[in-house]
Amino acid sequence: MITDDLIIIVPEIILALFAMLALVGAVYTRKDAIGPLLTWVSAGLLALMGVWIAVNGDGDNTAFNGMFVDDGFARFAKVVVLISAAAVLAMSQDYMKQRGLLRFEYPLLVVLAVVGMMVMVSAGDLMALYMGLELQSLSLYVIASLRRDSVKSTEAGMKYFVLGALSSGLLLYGASLVYGFAGTTQFAGIILAAGEGQTSLGLLFGLTFVVAGLAFKVSAVPFHMWTPDVYEGAPTPITAFFATAPKMAAMGLFARVVHDAFGGVVADWQQILALLSLLSMFLGAVAAIGQKNIKRLMAYSSIAHMGYALMGLAAGTAFGVQAMLIYMAIYVTMNVGTFAFILTLSRDGQPVASIDALNMYSKREPGKALAVLVLMFSLAGVPPLVGFFGKFYVLRAAYDAGLAWLAIAGVVASVIGAFYYLRIVFYVYFGDEVEDLDTDRNPVLFGFLMSSAALIALAWFPGLNLLGLEAMALSAAEALLN
Repeated sequence: MITDDLIIIVPEIILALFAMLALVGAVYTRKDAIGPLLTWVSAGLLALMGVWIAVNGDGDNTAFNGMFVDDGFARFAKVVVLISAAAVLAMSQDYMKQRGLLRFEYPLLVVLAVVGMMVMVSAGDLMALYMGLELQSLSLYVIASLRRDSVKSTEAGMKYFVLGALSSGLLLYGASLVYGFAGTTQFAGIILAAGEGQTSLGLLFGLTFVVAGLAFKVSAVPFHMWTPDVYEGAPTPITAFFATAPKMAAMGLFARVVHDAFGGVVADWQQILALLSLLSMFLGAVAAIGQKNIKRLMAYSSIAHMGYALMGLAAGTAFGVQAMLIYMAIYVTMNVGTFAFILTLSRDGQPVASIDALNMYSKREPGKALAVLVLMFSLAGVPPLVGFFGKFYVLRAAYDAGLAWLAIAGVVASVIGAFYYLRIVFYVYFGDEVEDLDTDRNPVLFGFLMSSAALIALAWFPGLNLLGLEAMALSAAEALLN
């Protein structure tokens, strides 16, 4: 029944209708004057949808003949995507308004991108996968170059668009090969065609191209080349968005494809994912060492962290998926706090991205400095902060799956990467004094910075059990693999 199908996709329908109606309605108003209101309404609606899905979601449902899957795995990913997108919109309000970037289309493009992400993690068919992926990508291309008077922002959008088109071509070519050799675009049919011991070479080539297209979306090496320039060139709140919700959605889609469509040939795609993980961890760790711009540093940090998440996925087990989900939820939380801090950095009203500007920051802002210390230590994986447990889970998943060499490489890369996180802490507490930064008393940014640091610092306490994250991720992983 079409009615039953529509009920399953109610959250997506609500968000899509809101974005389209608001877009039309803005034409008959003062447009950019309603930007601040639309931003708050969009953030509230995204958060509300996240809570709704978390509270009301139950069981495994499919819509449109299996093209759309609503299960525990999809709901977990959607909640992380929705809450992180709402957080970024709330954090971006003042920054975008002060710089004349809070146009009415900004929050609406974010909402449309989120709708695409929700379709991505619920895709049960190659057609639904591509529709969701392109809706997300087209929205992100536009907001990456939202600062039209900036050469860097325009360049960032153009690079992202050109390389994104290339990745879409790879993905489509792979999808066409998969369809040609499997005879269907549905994941349920593909997994039957890609059974152990009877998989055709053409189907494996299709898998390889699909994985290459998806690797671009998570900025895994060697498909990472867009990330540093886009992170640096885009306005900081948009960089924060790029570093959170789309990463969770892309990793969710990655897991959906390899397990739902190619779960019978784990050994074939495990090798590819292990290589992507290894290269991403080491390039992200090494390349970030020489960075002086904190946004470029966070770009390479993102590449490295996607390598760790791919390590969990490369395990090919339910525990590996659980570890990946735990890692991504923790990663998103850390990034929200870190970018809340970066958004407060300015001098004479102009944003500052140089790491050197943080010298002796603790002397002026001891509370924020302590929060930054917690976040940097957690990103580095220093125990007993939650970031350590995220890495522990994916390392254990790799080891249990017989990928001990990858787990050892992950430990080595983590030690290398710790250098640039600890260097930021060194500057904050022990650097040479420089010209003071502006004092930022934005309560929203301060609240997100402190709350994320508190979560990272306290969620490991005995009895809190990562605030139930472990159990929720386990339930989501079992829903995907059953």
